[in-house]
Amino acid sequence: MAGALPEQELAQAPGIAGRSILVKVPATSANLGPGFDTLGLALAQYDELEVSVIDRGLEIEVHGVGAGEVPLDDSHLVVRAAAHSFARAGYALPPIRLVARNTIPHGRGLGSSGAAIVAGVMIAKGLLDGIVEFDADRLLELATELEGHPDNVAPALFGGLTIAWTTPEGPRHKKLIVHRGVSPLVLVPEHEMSTALARSLQPEQVPHEDAVFNVSRSALLVAALIQSPELLLAATEDKLHQNYRAQAMPETDALIRALRAAGHPAVVSGAGPSILVLASDPAERAEAAALVAERAETAWQALPLAVDFKGATVHAA
Repeated sequence: MAGALPEQELAQAPGIAGRSILVKVPATSANLGPGFDTLGLALAQYDELEVSVIDRGLEIEVHGVGAGEVPLDDSHLVVRAAAHSFARAGYALPPIRLVARNTIPHGRGLGSSGAAIVAGVMIAKGLLDGIVEFDADRLLELATELEGHPDNVAPALFGGLTIAWTTPEGPRHKKLIVHRGVSPLVLVPEHEMSTALARSLQPEQVPHEDAVFNVSRSALLVAALIQSPELLLAATEDKLHQNYRAQAMPETDALIRALRAAGHPAVVSGAGPSILVLASDPAERAEAAALVAERAETAWQALPLAVDFKGATVHAA
């Protein structure tokens, strides 16, 4: 699709006056240990948005996470993503009323910004239904243009376990179904972590043996998640990013070490500071939560979550 026209030349899409849609987007956990910037998992915790085309202006209402904190104008990330997606289709974003009910924690490594971007892309898909066709590759391309990396937005868009990569033609993904024996546990602290800060702590080069180590563990992790959960502890070992970022989140690092020493496949969720435990059954998940409750120096929330298999959805309200 050709690039967008200059903003002043964008036309209003025909036939969308009065349209109203519902959008639902899951949380995600990226990296999963060794799969840095490649692997992502969709989790059954959601932001839900109701969007209606109105006569004029922009109305935003936010409930739950981010209420009273996020902007209520066109700088809101969902609105920016929707406007970008409309513009790339050659149309101006119409006047809309947006009501967001958010449950995905912000700044905790659970893909809140990726979810907001995906929500904006899905708003364009829903409001332009029957006018513009958005296939899977196009949705991923639009979301990646704004997010910068496809590993968070791919599972939010498509659900399940996703492998994401880039090509000269754009980002691509493969969705895989997670073994029913995998029982994710997310442990969320009260404090936030900047993704930009986390990335700044990584070196530009890593030892060859560390790169080889992570290649082997990433391949093993895919097999463990879809077929052999008993291999998850070994499969979640990492030498590319978690050790370098540990200094910025010492409690996260200490708890992960304690969890792994007790046999639990624990990793940093995304850029952190949340922890993802890929338990092999609900009993192990409960044990991991109890260990953190005993060892943590600050308050951590334990969220036993299912894997989301659908990804982002949109339908008429």
